[in-house]
Amino acid sequence: MPSYSHPLAWLLGLEGAALLRAQAGDLGDAAYVERRIAEIRALVTDPGPALNAGTTLGHATTEEGYAQWAAHYDSDGNPLIAAEEPLVQGILAALPPGRALDAACGTGRHAAFLAGLGHEVVGVDTSAQMLAKARPKVPGGEFHQADLHDLPAAPGSFDVVVCALALTHQPTLGPALAELARVVRPGGHVVLSDVHPLSLYLGGVPTVAGRDGVRTMTAGRFLASDYITAIHEAGLRILSCHEPRWGRTPGGHGGPLAQERCPEAAAAAYEDTPALIIWHLQRPTWTLRP
Repeated sequence: MPSYSHPLAWLLGLEGAALLRAQAGDLGDAAYVERRIAEIRALVTDPGPALNAGTTLGHATTEEGYAQWAAHYDSDGNPLIAAEEPLVQGILAALPPGRALDAACGTGRHAAFLAGLGHEVVGVDTSAQMLAKARPKVPGGEFHQADLHDLPAAPGSFDVVVCALALTHQPTLGPALAELARVVRPGGHVVLSDVHPLSLYLGGVPTVAGRDGVRTMTAGRFLASDYITAIHEAGLRILSCHEPRWGRTPGGHGGPLAQERCPEAAAAAYEDTPALIIWHLQRPTWTLRP
């Protein structure tokens, strides 16, 4: 279903989120609230030409989106990746070397880290353009163009499976989790990271530009309970769950327009709210019987 984007609505949404956090007692005093109200009044009464026109956004597939992003994905300074990597790599660094799968490997950032830890690495992704970036990072690795629902691997063939920032593009979690559980050996580990649903509501739904305008990619609003259900149905057990929060980021939150018109509200809307959800799972060595 197409969505509608309006720059003035985006800024007013940030102002509203900042006011809700103030109302909840997270931040701000009377003067802070008055600044927000004054800023809202100014935005509404004199928005300027840059804020006057909205647009309907179409839909882009993940193949289209990542084909476009591949050339600059590693150089974008993505604050989501900056928040994700320390936790994911900390989990991986504590595991013994073995055979590792980077599922939806993208440009191979985790595949390269796993290879550096001494793992035999296999990478899988649907995007040929992203795989072309990944292969040179892991010269001894094995890479395949394939889907998360149909991994080119035998059951129980990996000691470690990583799937980073990809499950949000799935319509449901169950099939992908079941496939990840299928290819990890009993006693093996699965590490997942994804965009937190609260970040998606704060503008984190990915968009790509095309000849027909800006389009959004699928971004499922999966709650922790959705993950827990899918994890248990896949026969995996939870070792840990992390929800790293947004801190301050270079250039500020919300993009150039927010930084120009309402930087204080943008900071309040984002900072100290969860950016990601990260899971460390294990396939048990035993099976429950009824």
